Amino acid sequence: MITRKVLQNLFNLALVTPLSLTKNKSGYGSIRLLSSISQNKPKTEVNDKKSTPTSTENLDSNTENNDNKLTSLFKNIIHGSPEIREEEKQTHSKIIARGKYVHELQKHKIKPDCVEDYIKLVSEHYPRIANYPKNSVHLCGSWQTEIGDLDSFFHIWEYQGYTGYHETLNRLKNDQHYQRFDKELRPMLQNRHNQICLEFAFWATSPPTVHGGIYELRTYELKTGKLLEWETHWKGGLECRRQYCEPVGAWFSQLGALNFVHHMWQYPDLESRKLTRERAWEVDGWAETVFKTVPLIHKMDTCILIPLPFSPLR
Repeated sequence: MITRKVLQNLFNLALVTPLSLTKNKSGYGSIRLLSSISQNKPKTEVNDKKSTPTSTENLDSNTENNDNKLTSLFKNIIHGSPEIREEEKQTHSKIIARGKYVHELQKHKIKPDCVEDYIKLVSEHYPRIANYPKNSVHLCGSWQTEIGDLDSFFHIWEYQGYTGYHETLNRLKNDQHYQRFDKELRPMLQNRHNQICLEFAFWATSPPTVHGGIYELRTYELKTGKLLEWETHWKGGLECRRQYCEPVGAWFSQLGALNFVHHMWQYPDLESRKLTRERAWEVDGWAETVFKTVPLIHKMDTCILIPLPFSPLR
């Protein structure tokens, strides 16, 4: 049982070092120095002679109100405000994800002497998989690396949720064409890996479009627990970049290697990329975005990609 005396001591301590629980962008309680909490301190009359007599009922009522305020303050200090506790119950993906689709990001590292055969093989089978009406999947795009990890290919698939992912894979396992494709593919591979990702709510994946030019895939491995903070800053920073370049898409990993963020841009050529990035620094807010997001990153990588002829985004 918390006695009134204990609560009063805590309240007095808060007045000596004014503290207030506030809600930051990541949804967690943080402690900040705010002198305004001193307003919670019960006021006393300066001139006792002018004060009117207070009845016993009023004194009891004031005492009860003060006890309630002290109890509430104590709970907020120890447990956080009710609003913050409610938001913390939600998963990060529910807070920041668009929630409509599940994306699979595939990377195939091909033996150098098999690159041409690989392109021919996926050009035949990937459109067939994407266009089969019973498969709950669309192919966003397929690209070959021009600058970065050479002889590597990226494919981004868009499933109708996790249900669509399972339905599609189960169908492919029993598909003779896919079994033949997989058998021919394996000898060409040096290695391969994938991630299951979700879209950011503020950054939907571009529909099939013919742009021409080059694509840049930027990958960030964030420090553990920094995804919400990164999303908060990038949501504002994206508007700075949009003035000069429309983004293709952005995803964060849910299965496979975790704490990864990927985003993709399209440019006519490398010179246009250079000018676009330089202009972004002239927009108010972009420098602040970079300043706040860089400390959240553990490692980063970028590669320049060329779309394959059958890629919906090209």
